[in-house]
Amino acid sequence: MASKSSQANSQQSAPRIYLATPPLSDPAQLLTLIPPLLVAHDVAALLVRLVPADDRTMTSRIKALAPAIQQAGTAVLIDGHTELIARAGADGVHVSGIEAMQDALPLTKSGRMVGVGGLHTRHDAMVAGEAGADYVLFGEPDNQGQRPSADAIYDRLQWWAEVFEPPCVGYAMTLDEAGLFARAGADFILVSDLVWNDSRGPSEALAEIGAIAARCHAEVFGMSNAMQGQTRT
Repeated sequence: MASKSSQANSQQSAPRIYLATPPLSDPAQLLTLIPPLLVAHDVAALLVRLVPADDRTMTSRIKALAPAIQQAGTAVLIDGHTELIARAGADGVHVSGIEAMQDALPLTKSGRMVGVGGLHTRHDAMVAGEAGADYVLFGEPDNQGQRPSADAIYDRLQWWAEVFEPPCVGYAMTLDEAGLFARAGADFILVSDLVWNDSRGPSEALAEIGAIAARCHAEVFGMSNAMQGQTRT
């Protein structure tokens, strides 16, 4: 895994948005909502979270969403359920922990992405990067809803962004965190409830998140590249 030069890091663009769905039992809930959001905003990838069901049902849910998302130029990743990726026509999978990543990595041979979170130590993150993960995620809640402090997530993102090549993703639960993680040099900002629970609606939320990330990135890395990744025109 190659190290980043300081020059390359200083010229990186502002982080793009990585949007996670609420847990889905009925894709129709979002099928009419998501495509217009992807047209209006620069969302690099959509992480589809599924309410547990049998494999056939979950595959059908993904198939109902994936074409419209992919036509908008946004990648479709599934949260777990590596076994469904090929059948569902998704672009990749997000898994938690090194063992799950090792099981999923053969997918990369077919051109599909494997992202990994649940990285509790710097050593775990380095193992994931060396093994070939397409991105590493820092800051997501664990099964008990616990997560590191925002400052600890910032430190981990900054360390990774300054040294390593694979993209790093910061999980932002507040607007302040989205800005903080942009300052750290995150390549992507993962958001979920921050968008879906916004009383103004998800489009307004995405617009504000994109603007904050671009502004905060510019404060550290300069304006020329920071304006990339805002609302599409």
